[in-house]
Amino acid sequence: MFNSNKPSLDTLPTSAQLLKSTLIAGASAAAILISVVLPAEYGIDPTGIGTVIGLTEMGEIKSQLASEAEADRQLETAGDDQSSVLNDLLGLFVGAAHAQEAPPWRDEVTFTLAPNGSAEWKMVMTKGQIADYQMAVEGGRVNYDLHGHGSGQSVTYEKGRGSTGAKGMIEAGFDGEHGWFWRNRDKADVTVTVQLRGDYIAFKNAN
Repeated sequence: MFNSNKPSLDTLPTSAQLLKSTLIAGASAAAILISVVLPAEYGIDPTGIGTVIGLTEMGEIKSQLASEAEADRQLETAGDDQSSVLNDLLGLFVGAAHAQEAPPWRDEVTFTLAPNGSAEWKMVMTKGQIADYQMAVEGGRVNYDLHGHGSGQSVTYEKGRGSTGAKGMIEAGFDGEHGWFWRNRDKADVTVTVQLRGDYIAFKNAN
């Protein structure tokens, strides 16, 4: 057996000393929390020290990123809910949609745009003519401008940024050319397909 000397009661810290040490440790922790943790993690800087040493900016960035992530999550959740409702509604009407077949497309054109490439196609229309269109983009996204000009007039029907497709109707307000200008702002080739039907004289490449 090993013999050991028991510590003397005189060498042990007193209750007052323990309380003092505890208070000092608590005050130090509070100081670190206020001057370092709050600025670095949350962008809150009541003492101004965090701003001086650059911690407040770090905390503001973290808070902003957290807010953006939460906003994205809520947007995704809302989108999922809306998609579910839309799918339910579409399910109710799908039978009727199949029962009434849409008229066939009159024209269809497909072309590929290289990065930063552009294309322009126009319908020749007279005032009052109406055309339906459907546009699909594969492999990426495009920016587009749907507009018309002629007879000394011009109009912008719609603009799209980062679009993967669109559909709708054009009613010519004047005689002239009405159609699209596309540009590929992605880093890879994209393929665009446009389908048309309705009243128009011709559909042509306007490049």
